[in-house]
Amino acid sequence: MSTKLRILSLLKQQKGSNISGQALADTLGLSRTSIWKGIKTLQEEGYIIEAVTNKGYRLSEKSDVISIEGIRSFLHTDLKNFPIHTFKTIDSTNNKARSFAMKSSQNQGVVLAEEQTKGRGRLGKSFYSPSQTGIYMSFFLKPNLSMADATLVTTATAVAVCLAIEKLTTKRPSIKWVNDIYLNDTKICGILTEAVSDFESGKIETLIVGVGLNVKEPLTGFPTEISTIAGSLTTDTEKEISDRNLLIAEIMNQFYMIYQTIEERTFLEEYKKRCFVIGRKITFKERKQEFEAIPIDIDPQGGLVVQLADGQQRTLSYGEIIMKKPFD
Repeated sequence: MSTKLRILSLLKQQKGSNISGQALADTLGLSRTSIWKGIKTLQEEGYIIEAVTNKGYRLSEKSDVISIEGIRSFLHTDLKNFPIHTFKTIDSTNNKARSFAMKSSQNQGVVLAEEQTKGRGRLGKSFYSPSQTGIYMSFFLKPNLSMADATLVTTATAVAVCLAIEKLTTKRPSIKWVNDIYLNDTKICGILTEAVSDFESGKIETLIVGVGLNVKEPLTGFPTEISTIAGSLTTDTEKEISDRNLLIAEIMNQFYMIYQTIEERTFLEEYKKRCFVIGRKITFKERKQEFEAIPIDIDPQGGLVVQLADGQQRTLSYGEIIMKKPFD
């Protein structure tokens, strides 16, 4: 472990409290100069470390920097060597993940960024991705899945995010079919899945799965156009998630546990339990025609089974649904 990481580890153990430079040096067997250089490096990387005269150094409770080392420390053993790529600012983690998948020899990996300048959502929408308040991550995979089964990855990812949140906090998020995660009636997470396929074999060559999760509310708030629908996992007064690395690692842990047996579809029961659109009136469009319906089930491919007002049933495989009031 490098000097800076050894220093960081000790500061994290006493996060919010002071520890003298001499105590750091004695504990780590380093010189005071090495401690000072390590602190400066950590500060340059974005860690909020306060130097207090006659008291030493203190890692602020508000310090929360995404790092490869921080993520690895919380991963399951079988993921310890999983390829992780982090960036301070990037246009889109999905774009960079696609580039890695196309140009590198890696068959899988994950891309993370503190900020996205051109974050993308479904149906050409943008995803607001300010610095240091969210988790913006994209998996790239080369699965042995058919086009039909590839749609399961979106639902699997939604379940993984929910399970990770539920494990680390007291929050109980819910899912709006097909890829949005809600908390307290506001959207806190979106998932964007993109595929590169071989049309001759009908198999997926590369799958990119992007996750955008609002962990904390931006300092300046959400933009006006999304201020009534966007929310965050935690508030300024809550301390359930003080380290985004932990949440990132747990999302990865949960995702890969599901992904390894995705074709068995056992995770769909967890998806159904959290899908709040079941039994509620919706509208959707097909070929420019609008329909009213009530969702009644999730099919084995992750499709939404709906019942139309005239009693007919139909399965939606993709698209946007709008929530309405229940039938009278």
